[in-house]
Amino acid sequence: MSNFLPIFFHTLETTLPVFAMVFIGIGLRRIGWIDQGFVATASALVFKATLPTLVFLSIIRADLSTTLSLGMLIFYALATLASFALVWFWATRRVRREDRGVYVQGAFRGNCGIVGLALAANLYGDYGLSAGGLLLGLVIILYNSLSVIVLLAYQPGKAMSLGNTLKDIARNPLIIAVILAIPFAALEVQLPGWVMTSGDYFASLTLPLALLCIGATVSLKAIRSDSGPATGSAIWKMVSLPALCTLAAWLAGFEGRELGLMFLFFASPTAAASFVMVKALGGNDRMAANIIAMTTLLASVTVTIGVFVLQSIGVA
Repeated sequence: MSNFLPIFFHTLETTLPVFAMVFIGIGLRRIGWIDQGFVATASALVFKATLPTLVFLSIIRADLSTTLSLGMLIFYALATLASFALVWFWATRRVRREDRGVYVQGAFRGNCGIVGLALAANLYGDYGLSAGGLLLGLVIILYNSLSVIVLLAYQPGKAMSLGNTLKDIARNPLIIAVILAIPFAALEVQLPGWVMTSGDYFASLTLPLALLCIGATVSLKAIRSDSGPATGSAIWKMVSLPALCTLAAWLAGFEGRELGLMFLFFASPTAAASFVMVKALGGNDRMAANIIAMTTLLASVTVTIGVFVLQSIGVA
């Protein structure tokens, strides 16, 4: 038992700072210190500027020979496709037709860009940020493409141009940051010290600001008033899929930082962007909001348990 205590406390040191910021965001919203105007402005700043800066700087500092793992990228892509197919198959038998698209998207689309990256940074430092940034580029493409497919399948009369979707992905600031950073890292280009320091100041706004915004958008009232099939989707997202995918990764030979990083991305709560897409297509936006809220609250428990288990058995 005494051997597990240091591991448990180390796990808490990794996960508590991240989820503490989320709960602080909930509290600040409830007492009126931050409002939807603040959330909208801060979220836009994070998405368009500070997070791309964080990803760019972390990658250009990285040694690509250790952080760029094609095997990990390929496995993550295959695991995401398999998760997507499994949940969709389940939904066709257990969820009413009009809610299936929202259910499936909520179950596989994680908030890797904020929660996953924050946890990776806490657990693995610079490696977590740089390798996580590269993995994030793949995640953005996969999640957006698959979400469009499943939501349009159950929204008759709605349309979303494939060309416009591809343009949105290509214009995504995070994708651009990853593409720009890789040549800098590969060629070992050194930026002036003052540029790096200023960039670090700016990038340091990202995680606390983004986590506060996540907390401020969580609606406890919505969870209490109407959960429905959102609970099933949340369990897939926070328990079943992270366990299955991480086990598959371990069986495939991944271990250490790569296995831990993939777990953190698999176990991230449902992305807030899923609500935006459902709203745009006229789907069940209340259900989408409930899934986001439930998975965000569940993550503080499930991610902590997952990291503790992986470190206790010495595989991450």
